[in-house]
Amino acid sequence: MIENYNYQIPFQPHSVGKARQLTQTWLCMLGLALGSLGVTVGHAAAQQASAKTSIGQSNASVLPSFQAFANVYSETLPNGLKVLIQPDHRSSVVMTQVWYQVGSVDESPEQTGLSHALEHMMFKGTPKVPSGDFARINAKFGGENNAFTYYDYTGYYQLYPARYLPLALELEADRMRNLVLKEADFAKEIQVVMEERRQRTDDNPQALAFERFRLAAFPTSPLRQPVIGHMARLQALKLDALKRWYDQWYRPNNATLVIVGDVEPKQAMQQVKRYFSAIAAKPLPPRVDLSEVTNPGERRLTLQLPVQSPALYMGFNWPSLSSANREDVYPLILLHGILDGGISARLEQRVIRQKRLAAAIGSGYDPFTRGPALLTITAVPEPGQTLETVEQAILAEMDQLKTGQYDPAERQRVEASYLAELAYGQDSIAGQARLLGSLSTAGIDYRMIDQLPAKLAAVTNAQLADVAKRYLNPAQMTVLYLQAAGSRTAQDADGGNLSLDAKPIAAINPASPTTPAKP
Repeated sequence: MIENYNYQIPFQPHSVGKARQLTQTWLCMLGLALGSLGVTVGHAAAQQASAKTSIGQSNASVLPSFQAFANVYSETLPNGLKVLIQPDHRSSVVMTQVWYQVGSVDESPEQTGLSHALEHMMFKGTPKVPSGDFARINAKFGGENNAFTYYDYTGYYQLYPARYLPLALELEADRMRNLVLKEADFAKEIQVVMEERRQRTDDNPQALAFERFRLAAFPTSPLRQPVIGHMARLQALKLDALKRWYDQWYRPNNATLVIVGDVEPKQAMQQVKRYFSAIAAKPLPPRVDLSEVTNPGERRLTLQLPVQSPALYMGFNWPSLSSANREDVYPLILLHGILDGGISARLEQRVIRQKRLAAAIGSGYDPFTRGPALLTITAVPEPGQTLETVEQAILAEMDQLKTGQYDPAERQRVEASYLAELAYGQDSIAGQARLLGSLSTAGIDYRMIDQLPAKLAAVTNAQLADVAKRYLNPAQMTVLYLQAAGSRTAQDADGGNLSLDAKPIAAINPASPTTPAKP
């Protein structure tokens, strides 16, 4: 029994439904931003000035002070558990998040979907908290709980009134090492996972297109693997594989515990040690290399699926703040904002409003990730316009970025909008916890967030032009044309392109040469 809490609830046969959040980046036809579990560029508009700055001149705008995590308390237990505590006394609630540094990138191509399937099974109980009791305890004490899986992490959160922090910690510590995995539970839950796969990917042409687009965008990195897994792999998945995965990765030395809310760090840390200190560390399997080959070359695909409107998918291999060339990230953040940072950005103003070539354009770039990142741009042409015309218009705007000529007001708008969006994202305790956890699992020091204003302001126009030339070029580019099945445009597609019809996933997913250790 959970100590100090009388949670004896009469058993009532019912289904405890969990709307788990699968944090995959689904592409949508309306050009919504992709790839951003971290922070996306905001959409604040600013009036542009007419003066131009020359190459080599830095931005002279005055940016607001930004101290998001100045009060974070950080400690690592002897067993390797990283603990980050952020006091926030605006409301008497507390959120705990446990982040495990394991996701789809750590899976072998033969067993994709392991991490997400195990996330589902983590709610099936322990000897102390049998199946179903976790949800009932949570509900009795006014809490909320959920989980999420991504390419490079798996996370679990609980939200409670602040006085129940010990309860949340005890529940998480208990299932970190005492999970009971039963064949009967797995047989039911894997069907739930496969149904998610059908609804969110197989029956969603845009999501299916993005999955295949990502296969081409990362030709060698395991970042190409879908979080939910391929259907054929899910059908072959066995409970023993989940047990090995759990034993390998669910260890304190592979986890970060984030606590945000109405707590005092020293007192909260005493409770953390009480429940987590006795859990033993264990050597982790070798990490798979996530890096992508340098300049992988232009990749083009044409995909025919039952869609009403064609769509353009463009991607560019960019670094993240965990990459070796992390200093390039700061000018790339600004380039992304200049291109598509709201209604005043260049793609919106020129390709959509002035030239009326596209009905919608969206983009995404997540610099706060483990391994390399991807700039994604998606567009839906206006009726009568072609995918080729929209692509060329977008590439023309990218070529303009290579000249080094930038409007000072444009620079100021992009920086202010990005920082404002980042600040607003931390207004909730969930947002604070999520950013802290994602940075930790990516191996990025959370204190760098407070350095962002200075880093962005120090970027010169010459640096912007330089990274535009190096990262917005065909050697880094992937293009996918999504066309309506049977359309004349699809039938007349360039025969030199790699054409992918609606064949099974396994037929177009060769095993990556960089594979993780098999469980």
